[in-house]
Amino acid sequence: MTTVEIRQRPVGELLRQWREHRRLSQLELSNQAEVSTRHLSFLETGRATPSRDMVLHLADRLEVPLRERNSLLVAAGYAPVYTRTALDSPELAPVREAVRQILTGHDPYPAVVVDRYWNLLDANASASFLTAGAAEHLVGPATNVLRLALHPEGMAPQIINLGEWRAHLLGQLRRQLAVVADPELTELYREVAAYPCDDEEPDIELTPSAGNLIVPLRIRRCDVELSFFSTIATFGTPLDVTVAELVIESFFPADDTTRAFMTSL
Repeated sequence: MTTVEIRQRPVGELLRQWREHRRLSQLELSNQAEVSTRHLSFLETGRATPSRDMVLHLADRLEVPLRERNSLLVAAGYAPVYTRTALDSPELAPVREAVRQILTGHDPYPAVVVDRYWNLLDANASASFLTAGAAEHLVGPATNVLRLALHPEGMAPQIINLGEWRAHLLGQLRRQLAVVADPELTELYREVAAYPCDDEEPDIELTPSAGNLIVPLRIRRCDVELSFFSTIATFGTPLDVTVAELVIESFFPADDTTRAFMTSL
């Protein structure tokens, strides 16, 4: 479903779609939003037109992402309220500075910044160590970290626990789709899920095993097995679409060997 198609659909139909996506009944949403079930039904069927404030109120209760809230407003005949500022604009200079501080402060361990579609926006110097040896078409200006990680010409041949790490990444993407319901992300999921995997169990379920508290990224570099775990950071209380969709992933050494090796670099 394209953005054009979304804007051409009635706002009531879109609200109903989001309610069903959140698996809420009209009664449950009306209770959460403190509006009558009758009024909500009228809004969804087009018998009543929601005010601008009502669109935002329902979108908030439905936890609709900022990008899609703008689409709801446009469908209802109102102007978008959430800006979508270019990351390199002067207005976002403080945001870029904060991101840079996080990235550089995390050296000598890898850290990256991606957008909603997992496109690489920035990285620290150590991140290039993980991607060494990947094909040029995967590490160019339009690098997508999911493609880079799972493509057979990317990092995949060097990932020792590829099946496990693949399951982790695809699980992250599925959870993201449950929130944003984005068709472009759906296509990305289908693409990377179809990449070949030499692991004996390419679609394993992530279950606890002895001694493991988290799923590590185990990768072979310079004949050394390195092990990392990662953390995810986002901006709190964003009111801009670009800022809301920024994700910072920082990798930490999961053992002493990895810590010593990365520090020596």
